[in-house]
Amino acid sequence: MRIVLSRLDRLGDLILSTPAIASVRRSWPGAHVTIVCSRYNAVVVERNPDVDAIAILPSGVRPGVFGRRFRGRCDLALALAPCAPDFSLVRATGARRRVAYTYRRRYLARLTAPLFVTDMLVSEADPDLCERRKDYAVRHEVDQLLALVERAGAHELVRELVLPIDDVDRNAVAHVPAGGITFHLAPRWFKEGCTLASTVGLIGELRRFGLPVVVTYGVDAIEEAGAIRAAGVADAVAGGLSFSQWAAAFEKSRVVVTVDTGATHVASATRRPTVVLFEHRYFHLNSQEWPPYHVPSACLRKPSDETPEALAACRASVVEAVDALLHGRTAAPSTTV
Repeated sequence: MRIVLSRLDRLGDLILSTPAIASVRRSWPGAHVTIVCSRYNAVVVERNPDVDAIAILPSGVRPGVFGRRFRGRCDLALALAPCAPDFSLVRATGARRRVAYTYRRRYLARLTAPLFVTDMLVSEADPDLCERRKDYAVRHEVDQLLALVERAGAHELVRELVLPIDDVDRNAVAHVPAGGITFHLAPRWFKEGCTLASTVGLIGELRRFGLPVVVTYGVDAIEEAGAIRAAGVADAVAGGLSFSQWAAAFEKSRVVVTVDTGATHVASATRRPTVVLFEHRYFHLNSQEWPPYHVPSACLRKPSDETPEALAACRASVVEAVDALLHGRTAAPSTTV
């Protein structure tokens, strides 16, 4: 049995795919499993025990062209992302069984599905319905992906995220204070309902708990991290970390605070209670489909404007959520505050 999986999009979504990947391994233990990734997101599966090979799509190469290398050498192909590049790659494998999923309003993808796959599942995710009907339910992406591999024939489903961290990673972040609050800095903290000044103020307010406050950041927030460091509101500002070192830094925390980005899912994979500030638009969809997975959490909504009153209320809601998680007052796996 030769199986090809495709996930070419975001880092966080590939983390959420790891239960599906593990389910494939458990269901076909003797199979050879190859996952096709982008150069960006491949770091998620570099140490994944459930894949035999990682194939990275080269820059400038069309997925359909790349997928042809598996023609005649693939029995089952799964598109783990509801995206045209993954559909094209899976189609090009020529596998006898090709399975994918798409969103209910992607009518063209549904109409042309027989050209690409043998089985197309339809996700209930619909941003407009979620905004109009607050009781409209959408499954977590992990559960949608488990339904996908189940349709492909998987009979043993795994419901834990897989993100191995080793002692080399832990030693690399030994200088990062443990047992505190980790705040991940990302561009969404500085626009559309948030500002840099308010974010600096929020980090300062988190010091009231008497715990170390650690700020992590990537290449997309270098300048802002400098402003945080200059303000002196954090005990440590950690950048330049590898992906696995970043996860190891999260592992040392009592609570992670982030906006809606891949950090949410790294925190879940390291079993850390998490506060997530989602965008105001499509909050009711995003907070159902991409909240922290199987950890105590609070899903908050950005304000619709950046008035001083709205920003102050937002900061207060984050502090209140952190307080609840630190004191075990959030019983449900995901709570909307």
